[in-house]
Amino acid sequence: MSEEKSNKYAVPALDKGMDVLEFLASKAMPFSQTEIAHGINRSANEIYRVLIGLENRGYLIRDEISGKYSVSLKLYSLSRKISPIDQLRETAIPIMEDFSAHSGHAAHLSILYQSKVMVVIHSRSHAPVSLSIAEGTLFNTVDTTSGRVLLANSNEAVKSLIYERDNTYQKMSSLEKEQLEQELQNILVNGHCFRKSLLTDGVSDCAAIIGQPEGAVIAVLAVSTFTSSLGNDESIEQLIQNVKKTANKISARVGC
Repeated sequence: MSEEKSNKYAVPALDKGMDVLEFLASKAMPFSQTEIAHGINRSANEIYRVLIGLENRGYLIRDEISGKYSVSLKLYSLSRKISPIDQLRETAIPIMEDFSAHSGHAAHLSILYQSKVMVVIHSRSHAPVSLSIAEGTLFNTVDTTSGRVLLANSNEAVKSLIYERDNTYQKMSSLEKEQLEQELQNILVNGHCFRKSLLTDGVSDCAAIIGQPEGAVIAVLAVSTFTSSLGNDESIEQLIQNVKKTANKISARVGC
């Protein structure tokens, strides 16, 4: 669309509202009216009615004491209704439950959400003891095996945005950042990642991509299990192949 046509159909109030939502959604703390205005290069008076409207519609929460605004869970609720996510959930749940029933491992499926990794589906194991991760849990992207698989399969613009917001990445040395990039290249080539958990001692993760690199729908299927329960290299390789096979089955059913 040309700039002239874009300007012709512009809706200033809508643009302001989207600017506010996108700004607050990218931050981890509440902001005042003045701070929001400064963050989106507008005047405080210019966004006053927009803030009131978004608060009345339930998209923003205003702290009664500080008067600062933050994004409510209404955006997340709406995102659950978006058809690609619904289709992914409807397709993945029975396949993941079948995987867990046959393998004895709990599994979880994650996507990128506000530059973090969000678990959106979980299938329980029938084993007496297993590790499970609750749906809705958020993790820093660089800190998790699932996050690194998602990073490896994301385009450079998405990766750069995540790096800007990821506290772990910001604290890395130049050498550690180089090592991370090499790991991401290996993940991209192999289509999976198996490694010791970066978050919990004694736990190993196996994760595989769902979808195509830089595709419209990218998710990751992962298993977190006690390292001591994995046994020899043959059982580890079997787990890797089973996770990849299950991820590929979900991809094929979703059509991504």
